[in-house]
Amino acid sequence: MTRVKKGVNALKSRRNILRQVKGYRFARSKKERAANEAIVHAGSYAFAHRRDKKNDFRKLWNVRINAALRPLGFSYSKFIGALKKRNIALDRKILATLAQENPETFKKIVETAK
Repeated sequence: MTRVKKGVNALKSRRNILRQVKGYRFARSKKERAANEAIVHAGSYAFAHRRDKKNDFRKLWNVRINAALRPLGFSYSKFIGALKKRNIALDRKILATLAQENPETFKKIVETAK
């Protein structure tokens, strides 16, 4: 079997890894083994937090809707229940945007739900 020197390939993969960790602190941006470990962890955190972001935004929308409903004499849970009874299919993102940017429209929706 012929001998294969992997100098070019090793250098290429090392450069690729170190490019990905540019800006990381300490050994993680300079040493191949630490950099590899950092990439693996960063990837797993990124994957998990993409899921968490969806929950975070839903919580934020709920708080915004509730804050807009309180002066109108409604609670969040009662409002969502009323919307479901009346078959008004608006998601929380839309409702939160309306509550923040178009309070008059939001007020009309609340009146319809009552």
